[in-house]
Amino acid sequence: MTSGRSPARLATLLLCACIAPRFAHAQGRLPSATCDVDAGATACMTLFPAPDFPGASGRIALLPVASPFGVAVTIDGRARYHLSATIAGLPRPHSLGDYSVYVAWAYTLALDSAVKLGVVTNGQADFGELDYTQFRILISAERAATVSTRAGRLMLRGTSPSARLMAHRDLMQPSAPGALRDPARDSEGAMAGMHGMSWTMPPMTSAMSAMGGMSALEPSVTPFRAGATVDLASLPPARPRRVVHLRNGDTLALEAQLVRRTIAGKTFVMYAFNGQYPGPLIDVRQGTTIVVRFRNGIDQPTAVHWHGVRLDNRFDGAVGVTQPAIQRGGTFIYTVRFPDAGIYWYHPHVREDIQQDLGLSGNMLVRPAAAGYYGAVDREETLMLDDILLDAAGPALYGAESPTHALMGRFGNVMLVNGEPRYALEVRRGEVVRFYLTNASSARIFNISFAGARMKVIASDLGKFEHEEWVSSVVLAPAERYIVEVEFSRNGSVALVNRVQALDHMVGRYSPETDTLGVVRVGVGGAAARHPAQFQMLRRNADVAADVAPFRRYFDKAPDHSLVLTLRTHDLPAAVANMLIGINAPVEWNDGMPMMNWLATGREVTWVLRDAETGKENMDIGWRFAQGDAVKLRIFNDPSSSHAMDHPIHLHGQRFLVLARDGMPATNLAWKDTAIIPAGETVDLLVDMSNPGRWMLHCHIAEHLGAGMMAVFTVVPRAERFR
Repeated sequence: MTSGRSPARLATLLLCACIAPRFAHAQGRLPSATCDVDAGATACMTLFPAPDFPGASGRIALLPVASPFGVAVTIDGRARYHLSATIAGLPRPHSLGDYSVYVAWAYTLALDSAVKLGVVTNGQADFGELDYTQFRILISAERAATVSTRAGRLMLRGTSPSARLMAHRDLMQPSAPGALRDPARDSEGAMAGMHGMSWTMPPMTSAMSAMGGMSALEPSVTPFRAGATVDLASLPPARPRRVVHLRNGDTLALEAQLVRRTIAGKTFVMYAFNGQYPGPLIDVRQGTTIVVRFRNGIDQPTAVHWHGVRLDNRFDGAVGVTQPAIQRGGTFIYTVRFPDAGIYWYHPHVREDIQQDLGLSGNMLVRPAAAGYYGAVDREETLMLDDILLDAAGPALYGAESPTHALMGRFGNVMLVNGEPRYALEVRRGEVVRFYLTNASSARIFNISFAGARMKVIASDLGKFEHEEWVSSVVLAPAERYIVEVEFSRNGSVALVNRVQALDHMVGRYSPETDTLGVVRVGVGGAAARHPAQFQMLRRNADVAADVAPFRRYFDKAPDHSLVLTLRTHDLPAAVANMLIGINAPVEWNDGMPMMNWLATGREVTWVLRDAETGKENMDIGWRFAQGDAVKLRIFNDPSSSHAMDHPIHLHGQRFLVLARDGMPATNLAWKDTAIIPAGETVDLLVDMSNPGRWMLHCHIAEHLGAGMMAVFTVVPRAERFR
């Protein structure tokens, strides 16, 4: 290869990890489909000409579809795109023979199923929406626009970015067994063994393809297991979560503890707040202020972050920014005020990849001060969604000095709802249940639905949407929250499921995957239909519109700052480095490369937030704002980075609106503190800088945070604004 480009980079170029330009913000108008590799935002497809027609060309932009969630997907997790094409160089159809039009078709990769997209001419073409996981686009000359199957001459063809790994697989050959041994890593593994622990291969599903030549490799860090020197039998068994109702001025004693838990037939050490899983559900009313007396009883330094709560900066729990770490046996007193209604959660801000994963998390339900804020329902349920990675001995070992799984984040193989592998609820037929959903996982994006039950989304992180929407499923990135209402209108069992498209990275293939997280039994105790009429209504929330109204004048202004999300790696094993190929899909539903992900630690991987104007990265950024500023922040998830993937970006202490994705304006606003930035997309946020202090901005995939993906910004108090 005379160009000097790596096989991975060539595959990326050949199959077009294209980037579309930053699109004009115009309500109701599709952006241009022009794709320019040097500017802009989203993945696109290059259409290659048939050999006889080298002058023909085309690009197809894969535009986002409107959704109340960070990505638009089907109920089974297939990404929904709006396809907009730019075509050039097609000759007149009749010059090729008995043809009158060109027609575009979408095919599966095996070409065994096709959807007719429509007639094509040179210039712009709108192909509408498509939800194939992997696909090819073919453009052919046909006799008439009314044809239902492709029979004419092929002119252009292209393959979706989600199939890029298949070309990558063809470009590389597995190394010979044993050829990838790293003496430095072997010596570290031996050192770990001297301390009574040694690395074992990560758990993999039986369907996942293994990669040859990797069995001798280990992470470059020392293995860590919680409570390794503690007698398991001496620990108290963990208890299910309890609800704590607190009034203004009340005090809560909260302790992080070592506990004994049994999950999936294995008993091992975990962490817990007040010995409970999840931690106590703190139930308060909007406007309340409470005092939390916290004690650290675990075997690591820790702190408590009150996620999403716009509290005083000194109580935010961000170690190294707002407070020092609380050592074992140490205490800290937090004062927590709750200005906003909604569902929030608390968790550590020290080694979240270990402490949060082992059980240190809990919800805060802030009930609205205003009567009638939500519609009437029959009951409420608060669900914390999570997962845990278990091997034969319990939780798979963690990295002591730095996180393992630094590429993708740590995906579990056992799903948990409120800390249990199986959720159960009994309701009467006709009941409407309000579910407060929180994603507390390290890395997993959930696509939640109640099979056969009608559902609407009413609110997100810091409050209600402008209007309620019917939805078939709920997409939650790590740290996001959504509030939904579900009507159970038929007797029987309704499964709570997570349905996604799982990727086997080695072979570049997706397959449907369904995990049943629990069951709702309907019909217990007879019929009850107290609120069907209210459930059928989709409320428009004038109070939300009024709250947002003062910020609308900032929607179309130029960005105040722009961030680029990217990745740097060094000293990765060759087998891992050669499999990194940029964007593959807008979101990652599963760990499609368990061995490679496990081997990559925060020593070899640095996830980067880069200021596009100054070039400063991560903790060197240091933005400053004044209290009361409305700051437009543009975040671009660079698809050309070596492993582009989604990032849930969280801002501490503030609230924001998601204005647009790839220039497509949001159609239903809600205040948020965490937003997913899909791979290859540009997302515009408008941040209400209302809360003074020094605050963190970071990716909420725990291992990405542990691999450097964090920055700090300062909001100067209003009194100092004009000094």
